[in-house]
Amino acid sequence: MGNAALRELAAIREVPFDDLSGAVVAIDAHNWLYRYLTTTVKWTASGVYTTNEGIEVANLLGLVQGLPKFFEADIVPAFVFDGVVTDLKSEEIDDRRAAKERAKAEARSARERGDRIEAARLEARTQSLTDEIQRTTRELLDLLDVPYLDAPAEGEAQAAHMAKAGDVNYAGTEDYDALLFGSPLTLRGLTSKGDPECMDLEATLDRHGLSREGLVDVGILCGTDFNEGVRGMGPKTAVKAIREHGDLFGVLEAENATVPDAEAVRELFLDPDVTDEYEVDTDLDPDIDAARAYVIDEWEIPAEEVARGFERIEESVAQTGLDQWT
Repeated sequence: MGNAALRELAAIREVPFDDLSGAVVAIDAHNWLYRYLTTTVKWTASGVYTTNEGIEVANLLGLVQGLPKFFEADIVPAFVFDGVVTDLKSEEIDDRRAAKERAKAEARSARERGDRIEAARLEARTQSLTDEIQRTTRELLDLLDVPYLDAPAEGEAQAAHMAKAGDVNYAGTEDYDALLFGSPLTLRGLTSKGDPECMDLEATLDRHGLSREGLVDVGILCGTDFNEGVRGMGPKTAVKAIREHGDLFGVLEAENATVPDAEAVRELFLDPDVTDEYEVDTDLDPDIDAARAYVIDEWEIPAEEVARGFERIEESVAQTGLDQWT
């Protein structure tokens, strides 16, 4: 989920939601959804988000809980879904899949011994964005007139590209790798209580006297979703090494170290697979009644579980003068 070591280097400041009014944010949809999905599963009885046919749609609860803050702050979220999995990431995906299988087995054991709290905690780790979750998420976003698009590959890279192009004001993700993908300004903490953080690429580069290529090399030395880092290379050590030896390959030669597929990983960050074929409509016209019926009637979510979320969206739409909803 990105290189958390980069936080030591990143220029980050807290931004009040009120200051973001009118902004458009390209959100890494898988990252955002997964956080709400796991939280919902951890703290909500499974019967709340499971249909009579046994289909789990905890994502719908997460959407109704998470979207109101955007409407209330007059922020337009544009959700960017991952496309084809990058080959270099396949090992990371396999590791995550194995971890989920272990969590499933441990959750079964916890249920058998009657430890419901531990079972819920472990079940949260087993969640994945199934085809059903992907489809129902898009259908609810359609009803609420919230824009979304599919990236050719990494959603985070596409979000960063949209921010670089000036088509959105920010990328939105929890992953620090957004810096390496070149997002000028990135909002973190959009799934948390309180105000988000803004991660500033230019300020980060200025602080450490690095080019963007140099920062990418630092990230690779520390380790990313696409490669293992070099042993002993923390962020500060990596910055010092890049300054001393010029670039990633100079450091690897000096340290007699290797990074498998180093050139490909570097290219992935500096020239990722993205598209310019998208349009972000900022004139939202949510059909709240239809969205409410979709969640409650079609997917059997108890009305009381989503009542406040829809009320918040309804109230915010009324306050911002959008009266198209019925």
